[in-house]
Amino acid sequence: MAAIVEVKYFNSFVLKKSIKPGGSEPMWDGSKGIPQVKGGYSRGATTQPGQWAIEESRIRGGYNNTTVDFGVKAYLVEDEPNANFRINSMIYSGIFNSRTGINQTNVFSIAEDITKSADPANGSIQKLYAEDTNLTILQELKCSRALIDKDAIYSAEGGGSVTSSNLVIGVIQPYAGKFGISKDPESFAVYGYQKYFSDKNNNAILRLSKDGITEISSYGMSDYWRDTLNKIDVLDTQGIIIGGYDIHNKQYVVNVQENRIKPINANYFQTLTFDEKINGWTSFFSYNPDQIFSLRNNLYTLKNGALWKHYSPLANTRNKFYGVDYPSSISLVLNQEPEVSKTFKTIEYEGSNGWQVDFINSDATGEDVVSQTPQLTWDQSQDTTLPTTNPVTPSVYSFTQGRYDSLGNGYPNAQVPPFYYAGFNRKENKYVSNLINTSRAAQGEIIFGNEISGIKGFFATVKISTDTVTNPGGFKSLFSIGSEYVMNNGY
Repeated sequence: MAAIVEVKYFNSFVLKKSIKPGGSEPMWDGSKGIPQVKGGYSRGATTQPGQWAIEESRIRGGYNNTTVDFGVKAYLVEDEPNANFRINSMIYSGIFNSRTGINQTNVFSIAEDITKSADPANGSIQKLYAEDTNLTILQELKCSRALIDKDAIYSAEGGGSVTSSNLVIGVIQPYAGKFGISKDPESFAVYGYQKYFSDKNNNAILRLSKDGITEISSYGMSDYWRDTLNKIDVLDTQGIIIGGYDIHNKQYVVNVQENRIKPINANYFQTLTFDEKINGWTSFFSYNPDQIFSLRNNLYTLKNGALWKHYSPLANTRNKFYGVDYPSSISLVLNQEPEVSKTFKTIEYEGSNGWQVDFINSDATGEDVVSQTPQLTWDQSQDTTLPTTNPVTPSVYSFTQGRYDSLGNGYPNAQVPPFYYAGFNRKENKYVSNLINTSRAAQGEIIFGNEISGIKGFFATVKISTDTVTNPGGFKSLFSIGSEYVMNNGY
């Protein structure tokens, strides 16, 4: 006996086999034309689940019965159905109101003007950011803003006033300056009314605020950003610039990776912070994140799919990024009286125990560089293409690491006084060390190297960093660095 299936106005029907209560015969054994392997029913196997889907155009499947309503068409047939990429345009749907239950986010009426286009000469739109009743539009070569739910009317004299309008996106007003976000929307970060992003087409890092666009990369770092951003290959877009706002320290964090897919140097990246309080760049960091964001007064980064929280309150976790310990370091130039030739005799600093001197180099003495191979990073102590006549000194151990006893046992064996120090010694809450000369002989030089104390030159370059033995991961302070020097004969 054929089964009668009551259905409503749907295009697809799911048919299931069921068993009569207390019996083994199916209420409906289905179509004989459906194979058993496809879910059809075989009278010899009553436990076989007979379930399948059919498409039916008439109610009950009867001949000449009422057809199922096809409903509203989701699209219209176009004369030329080819794809059209409008990289400088925006399209918006109907409204959404949670209070009244109106949800028209899937409605794109062709009877209304629902598109807004920016100037195509400024490239594609890379980033949109809605703020209050304004929309910030960041193209590759230009920054603009558009009014939301209002419009601007201009008089013949050029004056303008804002008026209510039924337009979703009003007039697009460009910001002054030919700056954009290039193709790095990942560099965008916002805090309050200040927005930060990069423009590698102009080798610039920018801040957009109420007073317009400011090139913050020019605050003491214009040469650095020119060289760093210029290394990113703009054409194949493999380099990447990642930005985020550190709400814990109130700083903009920017990470630059020269070539993320096939790096020339796998370790080449730069992570810097910009601080509004001093209006300048404060620090370089040793972590290389995949994404940066802040949440509830905490800074988070993503690395290889893992989430990391910075500024951990746990003890001895300073300078540890992604499970790896890194030293803090400061490079500076001792350049008092630069027109006078001097001999730097000592190195001293005020702060806590745990700092060591990696190297001290003075300026070159009279030899020219014939050729120099370009390098990604420059370390004067390892660059053999530079002159070899720079006066140098060996590294200076920290107060703890350089301690040894009367038998010559060094740290950590030196436990019984009296102690002697091969590195920094502490005097009146200052850490002081003599400078031992390890320079090679220059032309015409009779006394050189460790036969003389200190290093000669007009200035000296110093790099000081934290050691690995004094309170690892703990707090280490550094207030000032100085050197005692004497003027050479003839000056």
